[in-house]
Parts: sequence; C-alpha cells; structure tokens
Amino acid sequence: MKYRKLGKTDLELSEVGFGVWSVSTGWWGKLDERDSVALLNKARDLGMNFFDTADTYADGYGEEIMVKALGSHRHELVIGTKFGYDIYSDEVRTGHTERSQDFSRYACEQSLRRLGTDYIDLYQLHNPRLSAIESDDLFETLEDLVKEGKIRYYGTALGPDIGWYEEGEASMKERKVPSLQIIYSILEQEPARWFFPIADEEETGLLSSVPHASGMLDGTYTKDTVFDQSDHRSHRRQAWLDASVKKMAALDFLTNDTDATIGQVAIKFVLAQARIASVLPNIVSEEQLVEFAGAPHTPDLDAEMLARINELYEDNFHLGEEAGRAALRSSR
Repeated sequence: MKYRKLGKTDLELSEVGFGVWSVSTGWWGKLDERDSVALLNKARDLGMNFFDTADTYADGYGEEIMVKALGSHRHELVIGTKFGYDIYSDEVRTGHTERSQDFSRYACEQSLRRLGTDYIDLYQLHNPRLSAIESDDLFETLEDLVKEGKIRYYGTALGPDIGWYEEGEASMKERKVPSLQIIYSILEQEPARWFFPIADEEETGLLSSVPHASGMLDGTYTKDTVFDQSDHRSHRRQAWLDASVKKMAALDFLTNDTDATIGQVAIKFVLAQARIASVLPNIVSEEQLVEFAGAPHTPDLDAEMLARINELYEDNFHLGEEAGRAALRSSR
C-alpha cells in the first residue's frame, strides 16, 4: 500500500481506503457479519489504514462493526465517520427517502460510544445543505469538539443527490475545512473537477468515493445486465446502463497494454489528482479487496492517456447530448 497526507492535517491515509457502507448497509447484497469482519481485517492486513463509515449506515451498525472487527487495532487506524442524519427519532421513512437532518452534538457522543473509542480522526458533515455549512453554531460546536479531543479534524462529505458545488465551495473557501469527500470517476467528473483548483488554493485534502461509477468500471454491470422490473428505478437505471456500456467501449485502450484491470485503472485515474489522498471503492468480496488494494502499485496513467480520457468526457464519449451525464446519478 502507498500513503498520502490529507491536506494540511497530519493524517496519513492509505491511497485505497475502505468504505464501510459496503459491509454494513446491504446496499450491494447482505453480507454475513463474519464475512464483513473478515474483509475489514483483510483490508488492514493489506495495508489499508483509512476506514470511512457513518452513523446512519444501518442505524449505527456501520460504526459498531468497526469495533467488532478492528477494536484492538484502533490506534493503528484512521477512522472517519459522518453525522447529520437524524437516526434517533421515531421518524417514519418510505423506501430510500432521505432522513431529516440534525447536526447536533449528541450524534458525536453516540458515535464515540458505538466506535468504542474516545476520539474520531475525521468527523464529516454528511450531505449537508448550504444552510448547515452557513451555521456558525454548528461550526462552533465542531471547534469545541476539537478542543475537547473528541475529534481531531472535521470536514464535509458531499453526496450524489444533494450537496454539490455551492456546498463544496463554501466548505473549502468559507469554513476552511481540511477535508472534502467527493464523487469522482472516469465516467463522472463533475462537479469534482470544479473543486480541484479551489482545493489547490485552500490546500484542502480530498477523499473520493464511487471511483467505479456505481459498478460500471469494475465489471459489476455489463451489456447483458437487466434490472429487476420491481425496482421503481429500473427504467432509469437501464437507461444509465445502456449509455454507460457505450461509453465503456470507448475506453478499451486503457487496458490494452497493461496487466492492470479496468477496476485498478479507474482507481489510478482518481489518484492522478494530487489533492486526492484516498479513494473509497465499494468492496464486497475478498477478490475485489485484493484487486483494489493492489491498484496503487500498477502503472500510472501517462499524460497522453489522461488527456484522451478528458477529451472523451468533454465529447460525452461520442454519444451526443441525448445520453447526458446526469444518467449516471440515477444508478445510485
């Protein structure tokens, strides 16, 4: 494994981190706890030291599993968690509708308890709206938590559905957060690419999730995939898949002269941005874990390759405007 410093912090993160959502939420298939714990331990054995979770993942289980798997190694790890969604009230939700948000101090105390630790390395606002970022009270509370030693650093984690350019810009420029988590991949480069010059100017450390474009860049989905018609999103997801398969055909050159897999190349593309300290792929099997953990030691993408990728992206992979990039987001 290779490691990078997160912005102006003193946190050294593995270039490939572990997004605990994949072993705690069931979004990519339910894993037995024994298998989840084994994956987390294998990740540490492979040199991963950064584990990113959230209080809302399975109503706290995404934090509880960390202490079950890695509790005895706490001081070897960099633990990031997120807060802001209200998991403590009796609010009734339907399907995947968004929870109400509540950025209260109480959430931190509960995360510390579930994680079995007395400090959190990186405490992140989870999909905050601009109003939360503009709240002086919220950031005074975060500063108090730093002074008390309960968190080392705080940052912002932007999600796919809310919290995009304005939220990221305000987090970096106005709140000077040392860390910003974004979505970035070969197939989905905006608004991340708008953040890079700001991050350079502010010396913000970046974390990148969804580097495999929700499964297109790691072989999860192919042209033969058919989504379950009972899924209310199936029509939109099928449209995304059809467009994405056509885009992938234009990227065959990425694996022509290398032993690296497309999943590893996708990670190397993200790591080509010097401001990105760690990439957080979805990991649900030991095979994926070993493949992705090995990505930092595969060849870098040269300037010609990166330029060719950017040209394809600018031209929407020769698909025209009707296959707009927004289709990617419907897959999540």
